[in-house]
Amino acid sequence: MGQMTELQSATPIGAYLAEPAGMPRGGVVVIQEIFGVNAHIREVTDRVAAAGYTAIAPALFDSVKPGVELGYDADGMREGVTLKALVSFDRAVQDVAAAAKRVAGAGKVGTIGFCWGGSVAYAAAIELGLPGASYYGGSNTQLIGKPARAPLIFHYGLKDAHITAADRAAVAAANPDAPLYEYEADHGFNCDRRDSFHAPSAAMAWRRTLAFLGEHVG
Repeated sequence: MGQMTELQSATPIGAYLAEPAGMPRGGVVVIQEIFGVNAHIREVTDRVAAAGYTAIAPALFDSVKPGVELGYDADGMREGVTLKALVSFDRAVQDVAAAAKRVAGAGKVGTIGFCWGGSVAYAAAIELGLPGASYYGGSNTQLIGKPARAPLIFHYGLKDAHITAADRAAVAAANPDAPLYEYEADHGFNCDRRDSFHAPSAAMAWRRTLAFLGEHVG
């Protein structure tokens, strides 16, 4: 459905852009995991477009290594962690801002982020005032000292060894008006290319995310 395009951020970066079939309901920035704008993120972007939004997934690693597409194996994890360490939250949010500007003609803009991108979505609600759906953001506790300027929704897996119950409680306490949902699932439960994919949890979280976008984006 979509195609690669170029965004003007602090430096030019790539992005995957998908348009809806009819008049857009708004815009959505889909924010990658540490595995780049790979096939899974492109498919999510297409799904968002199929739901009626102009959707765009900025390639957040392009500022340090263009064209990154990693698999969900040990090598992909290792390289993704290395690349993430080279891209600051500030730069990632700047790239999200460029993507949001690109789709602003569609109407209001929100975000959906996964893993590292889930925390970038949270940061974008704080810094840019963009409504965001944060899936299993492992760095969310680093952001709780700043109030969000837009609505948020959080999705977490109860079996996620990377994010503790105390972490989830801290995020909930810092965002008392934001729905925080917990699923009988592991980290990465939305991705059908990972061993941790959990179809019932992914489907429920997706319905809740679309309802959130319908309320806060259009």
